[in-house]
Amino acid sequence: MNNRCIANECLGTTGFSYTLSLINGKYKMMILYTLTEFGVVRFNEMKKYIGGISYKTLSATLKELETDRLVHREEYPQIPPKVEYSLTERGRSLVPILDAMCEWGHRNRLP
Repeated sequence: MNNRCIANECLGTTGFSYTLSLINGKYKMMILYTLTEFGVVRFNEMKKYIGGISYKTLSATLKELETDRLVHREEYPQIPPKVEYSLTERGRSLVPILDAMCEWGHRNRLP
């Protein structure tokens, strides 16, 4: 039996809260899922695959994920510019969570 008292606890200090702070947002999980499924993905490919996301939002969200060291951005010095995104090792450590969410969705999808 758990004897913890909620009056002595704070959600903001939990591992759950930290993880949620990294993946919370309308498109972050979609981007992480896309990179999990396809490995290395170019910006326009990702935009087309996700659908409904603006260039500005995709760019800003990718920058946040890069700042959090979940996504790696590789820029190639060529014309036209070529930029590819992939998961970092830290980002790949989220794959079991994404896999569990996918499995739950398959098992619990309503008809």
